[in-house]
This record gives sequence, structure tokens and C-alpha cells, in this order.
Amino acid sequence: MDVPGFRGPYGYLTHGTSDRCRGAGLAERGQGTVEWVGLVAVVALLLAGLVAAGARVPGAVLARAVASKVLCAASLADGCGDEPALIAAYGTEVGKLVREHMPWLMFERGSRALPVDFRRCRSPACADGSEHGIVRRSDGGLPVTAFVHVVDCRDEGAAIAEAEGALCSGPRAGNLYIQYWTYYADSATLRGIPFVGERGFHEDDWEGVQIRIGPDGAVDERASSHHGYNYARGVVNWGSDAEIGPLKGIAEAVGARSAGGWGPETHALLVSGGSHAGNATGIPHVDRLTPGRRVHLVPLEPIAAGAEAPRFAIGAPWLKQVWRDPEAEGTS
Repeated sequence: MDVPGFRGPYGYLTHGTSDRCRGAGLAERGQGTVEWVGLVAVVALLLAGLVAAGARVPGAVLARAVASKVLCAASLADGCGDEPALIAAYGTEVGKLVREHMPWLMFERGSRALPVDFRRCRSPACADGSEHGIVRRSDGGLPVTAFVHVVDCRDEGAAIAEAEGALCSGPRAGNLYIQYWTYYADSATLRGIPFVGERGFHEDDWEGVQIRIGPDGAVDERASSHHGYNYARGVVNWGSDAEIGPLKGIAEAVGARSAGGWGPETHALLVSGGSHAGNATGIPHVDRLTPGRRVHLVPLEPIAAGAEAPRFAIGAPWLKQVWRDPEAEGTS
């Protein structure tokens, strides 16, 4: 499909931050002391009123809501969408980077599945969407969603990350990793192939794309694909897809495949139909897409740390090796 704004040899797009706050008259950075004090007073009165009324207020939910309003009012975020929640979770700098680097989702022709919030939908009936055009919501009215996990291996961030169980030594040192995880209600790798029946099918599917920002500012990208991580579509990825180490090693040794599946950021995630396997380059037949700035982003760390983290038919992101080792090459 012909989409305005494509650039470069593969037709990729760049995107900016939402300007919805600017449209609401919040373009200027910062707030005066009087307005700030007034806002805090209003929040305090609201909390006092809720307590006095005997309302049971979930602390985490309330904290996120208050943080969103305060951050947006103070213009610490450039938009009033996901940015406040991302900044509350990761800080101003990283929160903005998370929003900025979310790639465009480009879906293979004939597919209808969309990544959604599993807390609201775990069935194709509510997760499928249009086969054509710009897609922002499923037919069930749910926004296209990606979950976020950050591993900050830079300076002070590395000490915090390692204290939480992450690996930041060796080639990881000095890098900032942003993982975007997409949930699909099911996976059907062999969908459309006669006589295969249910082979290749399973409920729940986690795929995604990862960004690596180096100390020099260079940005790399790779996408999950079956049992490994790929950058460009092609037969040289068979070893990675099938988790056959020797084949993958040979392809990388001769330069046919980039090491670890990493390559220069393209601002695109190409999603295969059925399996949802991804690539960052090699445009397939695309009939629908979702701009990166229109993808709803949700921090995944609080969910993973929950006392009752949800279970899935396949391993959740927080159970995968790459959750703690951002350079891991397997998806299990």
C-alpha cells in the first residue's frame, strides 16, 4: 500500500511525539508556582474526599492516575497519551525514548490479528481487526497495544538493573535496551496450508521488537521470530527460526546474517500473518499498518512483579531469558 511519509530504501517511517497536549494549550514547558501549588491542593482535596467517603482506593492505580495528571500539567511530557505513564515508570528521559522508538507495525496481507491488552481480551473475537488501511483498534474496540520492558545498562542504571536481576556486563555495558512485547490471542504458523490441521497452532502468543541504544547514540533493532531474533527476512534466518545454533552461527560467520539478529533501526516491525513472527527489514505484501505513535504502550514490569502474574499457554516475557539478558538469542 502507498503510505505518505515513507523514506529510505525500504520505505520506513519516522514519527514524532503526540501534540495533543499542545492542542489543549499546554505547549509551554513548565508551570508557574501558583498553578503548581493549586494543582497539588486539588489533588490533596480529592484524596481527602475519597478517604472521608470511605472509598477503597487501589494505591497503584491511583498513583499512576495522579502521576499522569501532574506530569501532563507540568508539561514534562510532549503529549497527553501514554507519555505520562511511561515517564512515571521510567523517568523523563527514558519514558520519552520509549515513546519515540516504538516502531510502526506493518501487517502482512490477509492477516487480521492485532496485538491487544491481554487483561481485556484473550480471544480473536475481540482482537481481530480490519484487513486494510491504518488500523488503530480491533473490531472489538480495543487499541493496538504493546507492553514495554526496559533494561538500562548505563552508569547508575546498570547498578539498579543488576540489583533487579538483569545482566549488564560485557557487550551490554553502556547500552539502553527497550523491549516492546506484543500479545496475540493465538498463533497459527501453518494457517492456510492444506492438510496440516491444528499443527502449528497454540493459544496465546508473545512476539515483539527490541531496541538497543549504544553509548555513541547508535540505535539497533531486532525482532522476535519463532525461536530466535531476526533483522531481515530471508532463508539465512532458518537456523535462528528453528533454534539450530550451528546454522545460525555459519550464517553470521559468513556475513549473511547480522550478529544476534541486530541491525540499524528501521522504525518498522514487519509482522507475518499467522505466526506473527517479525522482521525489521524486507517489506512483505502489506495492506494495513499502525503508526508507532498510535500504539498504546503499557509498562510491563508492574504486571510481571504482581503477586498473581497471569499465565499463558507459552512463556510470558518475564519468564524468558532475554528479560534479564537483553543480548540473549533465544526466545524461550
